Amino acid sequence: MKVVFVSSEAVPFVKTGGLADVAGALPRALAARGIDVALFLPLYGRLRSADLDIGSTGMRIRVPVGGVQVTGTLYRSEVSGNGFPVYLVSQNDYFDRDGLYGTGDGDYPDNAERFSFFCRAVLAALDRLGVSPDILHVNDWQTAMIPVYARTSAKAAGKMRPRILLTVHNMAYQGRFPVETYPLLGLDWQYFNWRELEFYNMVNFLKGGLVFSDAVNTVSKRYAEEITTPAFGEGLEGVLKDRRDVLFGIVNGVDYQVWDPTSDILIPANYSFSDLSGKKACKAALQREMGLAVDASTPLIGMIGRLADQKGFDIFADAVAYLMQMKLQVVVLGTGQQRYHRLLTGVAAANSQKMAVRLTFDNALAHRIEAGADMFLMPSRFEPCGLNQLYSLRYGTVPVVHATGGLADTVVDYASGGRGSAAANGFSFSGYGAFDLQDALRRALGLYRRRDRWRRLQIAGMKQDWSWDRSAGEYVGLYEMLMER
Repeated sequence: MKVVFVSSEAVPFVKTGGLADVAGALPRALAARGIDVALFLPLYGRLRSADLDIGSTGMRIRVPVGGVQVTGTLYRSEVSGNGFPVYLVSQNDYFDRDGLYGTGDGDYPDNAERFSFFCRAVLAALDRLGVSPDILHVNDWQTAMIPVYARTSAKAAGKMRPRILLTVHNMAYQGRFPVETYPLLGLDWQYFNWRELEFYNMVNFLKGGLVFSDAVNTVSKRYAEEITTPAFGEGLEGVLKDRRDVLFGIVNGVDYQVWDPTSDILIPANYSFSDLSGKKACKAALQREMGLAVDASTPLIGMIGRLADQKGFDIFADAVAYLMQMKLQVVVLGTGQQRYHRLLTGVAAANSQKMAVRLTFDNALAHRIEAGADMFLMPSRFEPCGLNQLYSLRYGTVPVVHATGGLADTVVDYASGGRGSAAANGFSFSGYGAFDLQDALRRALGLYRRRDRWRRLQIAGMKQDWSWDRSAGEYVGLYEMLMER
């Protein structure tokens, strides 16, 4: 099986969010399963100065953009140990910029032009390289025009075509552009209609990908159901309902080479489910580092992520005064909306022995919080997949989550199916409000005092397999189904 994976970012090359983690890890897991895989990315300017082995193939690629032929160059790299090629499309006018998609002032105004060029260039490069993939796996709006171009051109030429899978990582990001940009795409106006590319008199890249792909998947089974409803579909729920027979959900995986307390070099002490003594040392070290009272009996709650309404900080803000009256400590790491910056720093200043806040991105500290916290709070309003709850399970840090999207698919409430059921690995709440959050934490804190039961819950989570190998197996099954069709 030959799979070509296309993304706008991937580790270790470039990253702004979770898409990069998926695009870096899934192809590697597929290659480990014997799949013939290649990855395509834009060659952003910052990569030229990075410590990466990138060399030119000498191949020039010319594709039409708005009636003008635009030339790019194809480069090649390979991540050590992966055993598969990474192709990077260079076009300095489009990609030699400080940001990937925009600046602090907003998106780049020519994003439609930039990423339509990238999509066409990938298809042109495959033709020049003589690569005929069985599966083209594209991701999010930045690559969603690939199925549009592949289908419209293949139809015109009568060519055989690969099966195309579009993965949607977050429905909120769709690539919507003014109708005036449509001529840049080089498509006949017949495709600018309410069933294909038009969305309230705008061009919608993601909608085109949803319509023209052979199948669509997202990053959890629950989120795949949720996005067919007005509450989560972001205006495209009708399109997704029409494609429900080819809409799937596969939970993202975790790279256990990076996130595993038995070998993590970023935490003070290593530990495993058979010996949790190192976790006690990690907790004490985290309390000291964050200026909190070092007390093994006080439950320590971690929160890491974007400080925004979507991540549940609105209901956390409503609950925080109540929580500060309880015997607990809270550590928050992240950046986001300024009102949450002000609120959390104010609460921390007034409760210096109970709350500590770090308004930054710090990967090493994120590891120390996962290892040192007793619980991890994720009250997200919606969460396509979520990764921190999976990290927490591995680190014996019991997740407390809002039952939505991937959080609902991966965290089984302690009371579900009978108190302390074998499947339980955390706590969840289905309503979305401060009281619901408080109630879930009260239940978690109550169990925390019952040490034997708490330890069993920790161990249950630590033993679960949320690796990329598991996810890759599901993707291979989906690829095979598409090829059979």
